[in-house]
Amino acid sequence: MADYLTTLGLKLPSDPRWVDIAKMNLADILIDHAFCEQKAASSCISLIVKYPEKQKLIEVMTPVVTEEWGHFQRVLKEMDKRGIQLTKARKDEYVAALLKCGKKGGSREEQLMEDVLICAMIEARSAERFKLLSEEISDEKLKKFYFELMVSEAGHYKNFIELAEEYNPKEKVQKRWQELLRQEAEIMKNLEVRPDRFH
Repeated sequence: MADYLTTLGLKLPSDPRWVDIAKMNLADILIDHAFCEQKAASSCISLIVKYPEKQKLIEVMTPVVTEEWGHFQRVLKEMDKRGIQLTKARKDEYVAALLKCGKKGGSREEQLMEDVLICAMIEARSAERFKLLSEEISDEKLKKFYFELMVSEAGHYKNFIELAEEYNPKEKVQKRWQELLRQEAEIMKNLEVRPDRFH
């Protein structure tokens, strides 16, 4: 896991209690995961709407929207197999805390950097958690499912970092990314480990 964290840039691994809780509360985790995928697709659409003049962003985000919505559908199928129904969306405290780290103002390019780096962080943490589930969960089909999602989310993380660097100097992006990584580690350190949350 340490090497994987280094690849993603994350400074702090998930609390080891999380995967144990996830295994015991699979229904709640799947429900929350479904909403995470739905929100991910919506976030990518919002980026396209917010930055319609950024052709490269549109080219990169359009297939990601399709992929994230496909993940949402796949989670729903896994839920259906297990007789789990979708409930109301729950507040994502992790994402809410991350959004507060975003800087306001600056040029459109700087604002774009803030937006896509927050998205990159969510994808990196999701990939780390998918890896944990793919290694620890007993259901063989879900193991494969979560491994595939881990690979996909890691790819999206890379997409977002590259988009930030497409519109801003690489050194500036990397400096800001390191700041956000430190802030995310503090969020993870202080976030309650809950049985009904994917993040």
